[in-house]
This record gives sequence, C-alpha cells and structure tokens, in this order.
Amino acid sequence: MLAFDHIHNLEKCKMEKYNKVTKLDIFKPKIQNLTEKDLRIQLAAAYRIFNHLKWDYLIYGHITVRVPGPEKHFLINPFGLRYDEVTASNLVKIDLDGNIVGESEYPVNPAGFIIHSAIHSSREDAHCVMHTHTPAGMAAAALKEPIKNIDFDSTALTNQIAFHDFEGVTVRKEECDRLSDNLGKKSVMILRNHGLLSVGSTIPHAFIRLHSLERACLIQTLARSTNEDLIEVSDNIAKSHANEIENSDKGELAFNAMMRLMEKIDPSYKD
Repeated sequence: MLAFDHIHNLEKCKMEKYNKVTKLDIFKPKIQNLTEKDLRIQLAAAYRIFNHLKWDYLIYGHITVRVPGPEKHFLINPFGLRYDEVTASNLVKIDLDGNIVGESEYPVNPAGFIIHSAIHSSREDAHCVMHTHTPAGMAAAALKEPIKNIDFDSTALTNQIAFHDFEGVTVRKEECDRLSDNLGKKSVMILRNHGLLSVGSTIPHAFIRLHSLERACLIQTLARSTNEDLIEVSDNIAKSHANEIENSDKGELAFNAMMRLMEKIDPSYKD
C-alpha cells in the first residue's frame, strides 16, 4: 500500500483512536513493501514537491529511488524534462553500470548517474538519494564552516553532516569511491561549492532530512549575515534533539501532506 493511501485511509478513522498526546516515537512508520509502481508514483510526486518548493534547478539535480530486486536498479528523472513534467511512467530505470533498463524515450544525465550510483551501490540503507542546487544550499556550500548549531534544523542533523570537495561537474567514475567514502554512514552531505545531498531508507525519509538541511542552510545565511553574535546550542542538547527527531515518523507525515497538496494542484504526476 502506498504511504499516501495509508494516510488517506487514516483520515477516515474516528478521532477516538487518538485520545491523548503521545510521544514522537509512536509515529515511527511500519515497514512497507512498496512495488515499483508505488515507488514511481511517490518519486514523481517528490519531483513535483521539489518544483513547488522551488528546489529545482532548471532540468538539473536528481532524486533517485532503488526499486525492489537484487539488481539494485534505480529510477531517475528523464534528462531534459522540468520537474513539473516528471510522471510515474516517464521515470527512467537504470542499473549501476549506467545502462537503461527497458525502453525509454529519454536519456539520463551522466552527472546524476555518477553521484547516485556511487551511493546506491555502497549504501544498502540508501534506498533514496536526493541532490539539489538551491540558492541557500549553494551559499552554505561555499562557506568553510557552513553549519553551526544555532537553530532547530541544524541541531536535528548533529553529527550527521558529511562533506565532499568540489571536483567539477561530476561525470568521472573515479569520483564515485570518493563520494561514497566521504558520505560514510551519515545521512546528509554538503558538496562543497556545489549543493546538497541526502539519503534515506524511504523517499519520505530522504525528503525530511533534505528539508532540514535546506532550512538549516537558509537560517545560517540569514543569521550570519547580520554580523550579530550567534547563540549556539550546547552539544548535549543538540545530540538529544537530533535523536528525538531521527526516531520519530521519518518524514512520513510531512511527505504525505505534500503528496495530498500535489494531488490537489495537479494529479498528473501519477500518469
């Protein structure tokens, strides 16, 4: 069952089911065995969400998701289409060697293949990988110390931010090992002088992590531009906060809310 359908069905439940305020960890999502069709719909919705949030970058940037099966095939956007043109059916399936699986009317951006294949091949838990070039993300990526623990979102990513130095447009396979090594076991990465990246066990999981990183970058650039003294959160509070956030709903509620909005605006993403 799609996470979207799951939330839609929850709306029909009686309110008596929730008779008191609960802890965040009660919202941890149950493991779902999504089919390739389900993932295509979720991924197409993610591209539309990025477009709505203005996280797209003309036809560049990528969101990928691994489909079920031992081959580690993954879905990626068709090169040349805007994010608002992406649908479930025109997503392109490729393997870890860059071969298109099945028929496709569209090519694949080689830079997207290099970055995403490097992570999908090295991280079993990285079912979804997201990469953006937003103004806030690129501004923070140009700073020597881009993220300080000064706000809700930056502290939510305590000890989870990796870094990778800029090597030009990412089209060389030899960069794959350096990308995956630099990411290690962390959940997000700042590609210096380039942009942002997140991974997750699901599309919602990668989305909420990227949302936190994007917001953190925006707050950093705004707060630090004032030249006022910053109030930094203590390490113990930051670590506790990050643990609480990571062990909650893993982005399911927020992502499903955004899917409902995409459904309202333009349901063609499901085509």
